[in-house]
Amino acid sequence: MSILQVENLNKAFGGLKVTNDVSLSLSVGERLALIGPNGAGKTTLVNQVAGFLHSDQGTISLNGQDITRWPAHRRVQNGLVRTFQISKLAPGLPAVEQVAMAIHQREGSLKNMWRNRWNYKPVVDEAMSLLEELRLTHLAMATPESMAYGDQRQLEIALALALRPKVLLLDEPMAGVPQGEAQLILNALTLLPKDLAVIIIEHDMDLVFRFADRIVVLANGAVLAEGTPDEIRKNEVVRAVYLGKAELA
Repeated sequence: MSILQVENLNKAFGGLKVTNDVSLSLSVGERLALIGPNGAGKTTLVNQVAGFLHSDQGTISLNGQDITRWPAHRRVQNGLVRTFQISKLAPGLPAVEQVAMAIHQREGSLKNMWRNRWNYKPVVDEAMSLLEELRLTHLAMATPESMAYGDQRQLEIALALALRPKVLLLDEPMAGVPQGEAQLILNALTLLPKDLAVIIIEHDMDLVFRFADRIVVLANGAVLAEGTPDEIRKNEVVRAVYLGKAELA
């Protein structure tokens, strides 16, 4: 069953067409990877889907409802959540408090949190439970400024999950993560709920081919190819334009 449908999406900046008639669908529980060279339009497309950019043409539907003109916050409230390439964590706030803030945001109780935030025991319990699910309880009282970058990226995933998404858009979760911490991100991704639909933008092809059920390749703002990881691996056009034969050997 399709939970997200993107049809004929277009976006231009001046005379430059960055998203060119892009269509794709996402099923419940599916893992879809968006790949392509720099400047292919991947982040612009995700920004359109998430509501951070308005589309010039085309439609976006979530659970069969047209959300094309919805603002980003309304999309989040209805289960469409994204992360960003660059960390947006509060550097000095403990992890459990940041997750609790996300829960308060989801419940509409954020303005009351600061009266006595530790009086909200169910919220704190849920925050700790979520950290436990992602095997991050050892970081509960740690602050991002004291964490390894790979741990920060995991915490960002926890914050997104605290909003109870139906569709999660991950924009380069491996960006800036040292090679030695890459397994932390892959571990976090494998722990995502099975019924959660995920779109991931990523340049790390090892992660892409291990994580994705299906891959969409963008080039010059348009869909160049679409298929299973094995089909994309064997696609000669994709090899020539982006992946390169050596990378897929």
